Amino acid sequence: MTNYINKKIVIIGLGQTGISCINFFLERDIIPRIIDTRISPPNLDKLPKNLDYHLGSINSSWVLSADLIVVSPGISIRHPVIKQAILAGIEVVGDIEIFCREAKAPIIAITGSNGKSTVSTLVSEMAQTAGLVVGLGGNINLSALELLKNPAQFYILELSSFQLETTNSLKAAVATILNVTEDHMDRYPLGIQEYQNAKLKIYKDAHTCIINANDNMTKPPDASSKFCISFGINKGDYALQQNNHISWLQVRGKKILNTNAIKLIGKHNYSNALVALAIADIIGIPRADSLRIITTFRGLPHRFQLIHEKNGVGWINDSKSTNVDSTRAALNSLQVKNNLWLLLGGDSKSANFSSLMPYLYKKNINIYCFGQDRARIASIRPEITTCTNTMQEAIYQIISKVKPGDMVLLSPACSSLDQFSNFQHRGDCFTQLVKELA
Repeated sequence: MTNYINKKIVIIGLGQTGISCINFFLERDIIPRIIDTRISPPNLDKLPKNLDYHLGSINSSWVLSADLIVVSPGISIRHPVIKQAILAGIEVVGDIEIFCREAKAPIIAITGSNGKSTVSTLVSEMAQTAGLVVGLGGNINLSALELLKNPAQFYILELSSFQLETTNSLKAAVATILNVTEDHMDRYPLGIQEYQNAKLKIYKDAHTCIINANDNMTKPPDASSKFCISFGINKGDYALQQNNHISWLQVRGKKILNTNAIKLIGKHNYSNALVALAIADIIGIPRADSLRIITTFRGLPHRFQLIHEKNGVGWINDSKSTNVDSTRAALNSLQVKNNLWLLLGGDSKSANFSSLMPYLYKKNINIYCFGQDRARIASIRPEITTCTNTMQEAIYQIISKVKPGDMVLLSPACSSLDQFSNFQHRGDCFTQLVKELA
């Protein structure tokens, strides 16, 4: 545990993470200063009246006179004032770093461009089925510091690259990077290597590393000196083996489970199940409990979720696909009898869409682009693309054209924040419209 008494602490960001940090310090009789770059941030009404706060910009004098700066994941440490503070030797951390200093139970740390929420939830449900007391949080469920309020035998942390950037004390019992694909390039001006380096911090001082045998970018640079377990498609210690249209989850060459028994669909989800199984094996969860969860788990909302099926037309909500590779995985998992109606759009975060080209040039696809970057995305294949300002307009048009055997897929490959408060809001709007109109 770290002593923060008599330190001048500045917390930047008034979202859920920021509030958890404020509460953490107030419970220890430490009064921080609060900054939010928004004029009207959320949670302002939750601040005690004795706290000083600054809104609308970064208060340079507060930041540069602080002993400790706690930044929320939405705040870039590349902000000029924060960079100046770092150069001046002022400590800049996030809530995960504070959590790691306080946590007394082993930590399972999970990151990746895609799939981390599904894997984190699977592991949590496996552990609870086995009678273990676990805390699930970080980038999912509760903010990490909220987990400290209740005892746990294991903590399961879903971690973003932004959270890992400001974390140095993580010593995970198990750490995994599920995949590394281009995402958040607007926050990583030096490109995917800079993004990968942030992800790789998860392996620092980890006891066991789980790597993707199909993705070299998930491997630690010092892999030979670490204890590593691999997973993958047709390769790895934990592998999805496909032969003659029959797929099995295998562990070190031994067949464990036929994928026909799994309610999740798609190779990407079978990979997620493999990672969860590997983590469960490592921490001693009985295999029978793990397999029971894998065969009954139906997935998380907004993640490749069949929300409506009528008159032979299926509607899939994959709003959580906020980057190109997640949408590519969704398209790779679909089997469509007739036509596919694909909704793309939002804030592309300067992503490269070239990896979607093989899918977007199939004969049976109709593409509808909406939101901030609709024109940029539509330029990939303009002859079959319809541009609308909003997702709602696209749905109205698609409703009148679909036929039995068609599939409609919302898998935007973009952030939702141009028109929605988050991907959940986008997915909820999609679901509501479809159920009202289809």
